[in-house]
Amino acid sequence: MSVSTRSVPGGLAAIVGRERLSEDPAALAGAAIDGRAPRWLVRPASVDELSRLVALAHDAGLAVTPRGSGSSLAMGRPPARLDMVVDLQGLARIVEYSPDDLTVTVEAGVTAGQLASLLGAHRQFLPVDPPGAAGRTLGGLVATNATGPLRCRYGGLRDLLLGVRFVQADGVVTWGGAKVVKSVAGYDVPKLMVGSFGTLGILAELTLRLHARPECERTWLVTFSSASAADQLVAAVLDSSIQPMRLQWLNARALGEAGGPAAPVAVAVALGSVEAAVVEQGERLRDLAKRSGGELHGVTERWWSAWDRILYSGQVMLRVAVPASGLAATASAIEEALREDPAHVVAACAATGVFTIIASDAVIGTLPRAVETLRSFVSEHGGHVMVARAPQSMRGIIDPWGGVDPSAFQLMRRLKQTFDPAGTLNPGRFVGGL
Repeated sequence: MSVSTRSVPGGLAAIVGRERLSEDPAALAGAAIDGRAPRWLVRPASVDELSRLVALAHDAGLAVTPRGSGSSLAMGRPPARLDMVVDLQGLARIVEYSPDDLTVTVEAGVTAGQLASLLGAHRQFLPVDPPGAAGRTLGGLVATNATGPLRCRYGGLRDLLLGVRFVQADGVVTWGGAKVVKSVAGYDVPKLMVGSFGTLGILAELTLRLHARPECERTWLVTFSSASAADQLVAAVLDSSIQPMRLQWLNARALGEAGGPAAPVAVAVALGSVEAAVVEQGERLRDLAKRSGGELHGVTERWWSAWDRILYSGQVMLRVAVPASGLAATASAIEEALREDPAHVVAACAATGVFTIIASDAVIGTLPRAVETLRSFVSEHGGHVMVARAPQSMRGIIDPWGGVDPSAFQLMRRLKQTFDPAGTLNPGRFVGGL
C-alpha cells in the first residue's frame, strides 16, 4: 500500500507514540550524519515496532538509517539519502541466556558492557573487545564487524554470531542461523550481516556464542630494537604450543602512550588459562623472547584498559589488513607513509595481520596521500586499507572503503538488489555507494 509522505508523521506516531518520535530541529541535528539531518528520528521499543516503522518507510519511499550508540557515524561514505534515523537503543532486552550451553540471545541495542555485567556472575564472556566496546551496542558491533586484540584466540564476530533476527527492507521480520523460524534460502545470513553496515537488513536480535573466562590471565610486553626481531618472536609464538589470548604488535608511540617502557617496537602477549598453564607458558615465552633478542616486562591487566582508551581517541583511525607473514614490512611501510605525523599510534593483531592506526588530528590534511601510498603498497601483498574513522572532509576526498575486486563487488551488488531492491536501508554509505 502506498503511503503519502504527508501522512508519515502520523503513521510514525501511531507506531511508537509521540514521545518517541522527534521532529525537533535540535534533536534532528544531533542525529545528523555527515551534516545531513534526517526528517524524523524514531526510537522503537520492540521488534514489532521496528518492523512496522521500516514497512511504513519502505512504502513511502523513504531512506532509513539504523543507529546504535552512534560510535561509528564517522565511518563509511556520506549517505546518499537520509529521511529517517531509527535509534535502536530501546531494543535492550536479554531475550534468553543459557549458561550451560554458553549461548545468549539479546536485542541489538544491548551494549557489550551490559552483557558483560550479566555474564560476569557466571565467569563467562563474549570475547569481543574493539575500542570502546563497553558503551557500544552489540548490533552496531556486528554491523561494522568490529574487532579487537581478543580476535587472536577467539576469532571475530563471524565466528561468534550463531543466529540473527532482522528486519528486511520491506519490514518483514526474518531469522537466519540458530533458532531459525523463517530463513532466507541459500544464504548464510548471520555471516552476511556481519560487516554489512545496515545495508541488507536492520539487526533486531542476536544469538551469540560465549566462552568461559580463564581462571588466570597475565600480560607481558616484549620490547625490541628492530621490527625484524619482533617479527621473529611473533612467528616463534605462533609456531609454538603457546596459546595467546592477545598478541599485539606496537610501535614506539603506542608503547609510550600506554605507559610501557621506551623501545622502537614491542609485542604484547596476554595468556589465559588455569594458573599452572599460564606460568608454564610464560616461562616458554620468556625463553622465546630471549632467543629473539627481546626484553620481557610484566604489566597488570589494567594495561589493556589504557590501550582501549588510546584506540578510542582521535578523529582518524585506519585499518590495514595484510597476510600475517608481512608484519615487519607493513609496519615499515606505515611508518614511512606517516613520517609527517610523529604522533601516530600503530598496533596490529599479529596473528591476523590487521593493523590499527590512530593518526593525530594535526595532519588530517595530508592523510589522503598517506592512505593512497599505503593502498599501493598493500595491493601488491593481497591486502587493503580502510578509513575506519575520519572527518567528513577527509572521507569526501578519498574513498573510505578502498578498491574492491570487480567480481566481489558484483556479488555485493546482487546481494543488495536481493535484500533491498528499493535502496531503503542506509543508501550510499557502503562499498561502492551501495
